[in-house]
Amino acid sequence: MSFEYSERIKSLPPYLFAQIDKKKKEKIAQGVDVIDLGVGDPDMPTPEPIVKAMQRAVEKPEHHRYPSYEGMLSFREAVAEFYRRRFGVSLDPEKEVITLIGSKEGIAHFPLAFVNPDDVVLCPDPAYPVYKIGTIFAGGVPYIMPLKEENDFLPDFKSIPKDVLKRAKIIWVNYPNNPTSAVADESFYRELIDWARENNIIVASDLAYSEIYFGNQKPMSILQVDGAKEVAIEFHSLSKTYNMTGWRIGMAVGNEKLISGLGKVKTNVDSGQFQAIQEAGITALKMPESELQKIREVYRQRREAMVKALQDVGLEVYSSTATFYLWVKVPKGYTSAQFVSLLLDECGIVCTPGNGFGEHGEGYFRISLTLPTERLLEAAERIRKLKI
Repeated sequence: MSFEYSERIKSLPPYLFAQIDKKKKEKIAQGVDVIDLGVGDPDMPTPEPIVKAMQRAVEKPEHHRYPSYEGMLSFREAVAEFYRRRFGVSLDPEKEVITLIGSKEGIAHFPLAFVNPDDVVLCPDPAYPVYKIGTIFAGGVPYIMPLKEENDFLPDFKSIPKDVLKRAKIIWVNYPNNPTSAVADESFYRELIDWARENNIIVASDLAYSEIYFGNQKPMSILQVDGAKEVAIEFHSLSKTYNMTGWRIGMAVGNEKLISGLGKVKTNVDSGQFQAIQEAGITALKMPESELQKIREVYRQRREAMVKALQDVGLEVYSSTATFYLWVKVPKGYTSAQFVSLLLDECGIVCTPGNGFGEHGEGYFRISLTLPTERLLEAAERIRKLKI
């Protein structure tokens, strides 16, 4: 029999990180000692109190049945308390918070609630691929907003043509940013909120990296700005903050109708997150700041060591105060794909080409600081031997 993919599947690019994983496995099979700096998957273990909480929770028979679609109220209350403590933002846990099976799930599903065929979704580029993929699944049309270094990797949303604005339903923003590691300030969010209200456009903010920062300037939530709840929904995740990528637990918060719309999608496509994981998530959200600072300190040390090592071999690294990524310019004479292929073939190093995050990522590659410092420095030494 012959089976043909749907047009929406045909229109999707190959998922970037699946391709990288395939190439990595090929090299390992060849006996290469691969240093994987590709996917942003924390190497440090989930903190023990969270694991212990999960062990206790999984034994409770009440968690072995279907969970609630919107998430346990106790988890949503913990999310609201986290937002109050960390950002000074007040949330109604019953109406303005929903539990997600990881923020990726929520980001992918959200356009289904508000985007009709041929509606426009404003997507940054370079960016997390799921903003564009979720748009395509909903039948929407992605409109690319270039993120350029000369603009501190912030979108120039005011330059979007009027005919595009008339069709636009959602604008995606992500700060601290993946892949560039850029950070947005209050003035950016104020302008964005005013512009969104004026043009009746939903702001969807991805805040997955808010707790991976260095120094005293903490990244902010868009909801800290007056008027944000009128236009915004924010997606957050326990994955990066608490080393819980495999647990698949996150949340969306913000405007009540936007949360409700996402909830309507979820009631029809999933049955909620396993409640034992939500109980463990409550423990995570209540962890003292000192525990998060230990994780940040590890990344800070790795960042400083790797930035210096890369600069010593002649590579230019974008200066940033957040995320566990380095956004690095490729040497002259190479495209992003060519240089990343060179690193894999000649050095056994996996990195992510900038153009894998969109056409405006060309000229850069991304390094994840999710390996011990000695392994990162070994990678830098292998690059040095290339004599680029």
